[in-house]
Amino acid sequence: MKITIITVCYNRKNTIEKAIKSVLEQDYHDIEYIIIDGNSTDGTKEIIESYRDRISQYISEPDKGMYDAINKGIKLATGDVIGLIHSDDEFYDTKAISRIVARFDFYKNIEGVYGNGIYVSNDTEERLIRNRIGGIFSLNKIKEGWLPLHPTVYLKKTIIDKYGLYNLDFKIASDTEFLLRYLYKYKIKMTYINSYIVKMRMGGMSTNAKRAFEVLYEDYKIYKYHGLTAFQAVFLKKTIALRQYLAH
Repeated sequence: MKITIITVCYNRKNTIEKAIKSVLEQDYHDIEYIIIDGNSTDGTKEIIESYRDRISQYISEPDKGMYDAINKGIKLATGDVIGLIHSDDEFYDTKAISRIVARFDFYKNIEGVYGNGIYVSNDTEERLIRNRIGGIFSLNKIKEGWLPLHPTVYLKKTIIDKYGLYNLDFKIASDTEFLLRYLYKYKIKMTYINSYIVKMRMGGMSTNAKRAFEVLYEDYKIYKYHGLTAFQAVFLKKTIALRQYLAH
């Protein structure tokens, strides 16, 4: 089983190398690694190019934002299963992909896998800020604001081909729309791995405090778009997040 991992980035010279290394150090080796760079100007491209011989496909060109870049990567992907590792993040350990593959191998009929992740401070100490335990999937939990942590989600390429790419009408929280479409609207067959997949650094687009209210508003529009009780879902989603922060 070939796994495609996509990293998108723009001006991430301080973190991109850790992301790349965490992919290359995986103990599972049938990996197609695709990097889509938005024409960085801060030295990011030079770091990526130093690993060029170990990267399957690499593009550096202007784009319309993160989700446009992810869509470019998906269109290039040839793996059986597709997942993401963001340029601010890294895999939790070297066995993360092996655990994902093992689950797909065990349950032949599943269409997606997700697991746990942690948020750490964006400094050398990497203090634990938030613990994201995925838990068992259910439609009722989705209505109450629950979603799996996006970078822990791995989907079969056939199912992405069927249900589509990231919606570029949503600039900040298109991952929320993507997950709602797949899990709530189309009810794909998902399974949960109770183990850590990713380590995420605070300060990326999804965790940037300056954009918190923009994300909140876009989440509201997305839940409404999918016919859910938007205010309730967003409120409960943020309540879940607050509890995870306070627990650490």
